Amino acid sequence: MSIQYNRLDKSSIIEYAKRLENKSLREICGLNKDLGSFMGKGSFGQFLEKLYFGYNPNSSPKPDFEEVGIELKSSPLKYINKNTQLVAKERLVLNIINYDKLIDQKFETSDFWKKNNYLLLVFFLHKTDISVLDFVIKIVGEWRFPIIDLTVIQRDWLIIQGKVQDGIAHEISEGDTFYLGACTKGANSNSLRRQPNSALPAMQRAFSLKQGYLNNIIATLSSHKTEKYGRLITNPKLVEKYTIEEIVTLKFIHLLGLGEKDLIKKLKIDSSKFSKSKNYHSRLVKLILNSIFEVPIGKSVEKYIEEFAKSDIIIKTVRLKSNNRPAESTSLPAFKYEEIYAEEWNDSELKGQLESKYLFVFFKYDLNNNLYLESLGFWKMNYTDLQSANKTWDTLKLLISKGNIVKEISRKGNKISRKTTFPAIKSNAIHIRPHATNSYDTFPLPVRDKVSSLEEYTKHSFWFSGSYIRDEIHSRVLGRMQEVIAKCNSI
Repeated sequence: MSIQYNRLDKSSIIEYAKRLENKSLREICGLNKDLGSFMGKGSFGQFLEKLYFGYNPNSSPKPDFEEVGIELKSSPLKYINKNTQLVAKERLVLNIINYDKLIDQKFETSDFWKKNNYLLLVFFLHKTDISVLDFVIKIVGEWRFPIIDLTVIQRDWLIIQGKVQDGIAHEISEGDTFYLGACTKGANSNSLRRQPNSALPAMQRAFSLKQGYLNNIIATLSSHKTEKYGRLITNPKLVEKYTIEEIVTLKFIHLLGLGEKDLIKKLKIDSSKFSKSKNYHSRLVKLILNSIFEVPIGKSVEKYIEEFAKSDIIIKTVRLKSNNRPAESTSLPAFKYEEIYAEEWNDSELKGQLESKYLFVFFKYDLNNNLYLESLGFWKMNYTDLQSANKTWDTLKLLISKGNIVKEISRKGNKISRKTTFPAIKSNAIHIRPHATNSYDTFPLPVRDKVSSLEEYTKHSFWFSGSYIRDEIHSRVLGRMQEVIAKCNSI
């Protein structure tokens, strides 16, 4: 097809891109036949560049439309909420990180900023089993980072740069940052790269916008935006003075040490409707958090507070006994056996969960068994513990793939009990336990279990060990909170 835009004119490029909305590449480019077997989402961007915009795909560190400083990016969408809401299917990968160059750059003149300060975004609806040429393009729009977001992104960039400068690029994690991530590119030893200031190789990584941040862009660009957010940061001067971590901590300072009854009174929480409920404390904690962050009834903090939603922050609340042992276990979502069977570690659901940024809120019982708000803070798993989790995951995958889940079966009357071969608690950071309403609450198995002959098995999930919560998570959160409070008091 003939190219009908002017590369020297921003308005011309944007207007030309807008013609894509609600059409597929096959439709708008007038293609009568397939160009090969192109079923993967990754090739969509290449065809978009070559067939519609008329230039060859490349890996240049400069923007795609260098003359006007515009970088073209495409990203897949999926439907949620009974196919009524479009959200990002994944994070948005930007440019590959050159570790050697990054350590000496300034943000304002960095490769990242030169390439990505002005984005032209093309969002398409991803479907399996159809050609990428038939993916329907749903949203097209230009994106410049708002000043408040840009302050956060610049801090994120500096954190990533700092790890490379310190020779620990191999320890970079999604949990290090808020909006701007450094995702792995490649899932095997061929993706390892040399890093400066260390003899250890590091995984190849690319700057990326987190999935939550991308969802905010989608909602902003969409003409039918209905979601409303609350904000932690309403003034640019606030984020210039404090980090998101510090702003969150400051919201809690005046409540630390308050007992359960005092919190209910101070925050005007009505707990009478569930005072005799078995899940009383979990519901109470949610109401306390909603009140602190001024979240409307029926909304969750993670989804309603804009900064949390953009950062993909996961909130975990834990009640501690007076000896700092958790009063209840803390789990991750139930995993699907078929997904673990098909995954590789670097792209696994578990690795993504453990590399996330968590906000842990700790309530503690005193010696008189009275519950009070003790501490809170952001946490992400360290590199050593992540490697340990990798081994646990590898063991689980091997057991699933060999059909070696059940160790033995015992019967007592009409009751049947099964012991698994899954890794036990021991001293590991995570372990595997049931996470089901009953034995009939199951997920399919990719390989029939040899001992039980079952083709599906009770739902399980990864759990944080009690000793790990006490000695690692709580200890680090408490120490970091004290550092943050001391810093804020000195400002």
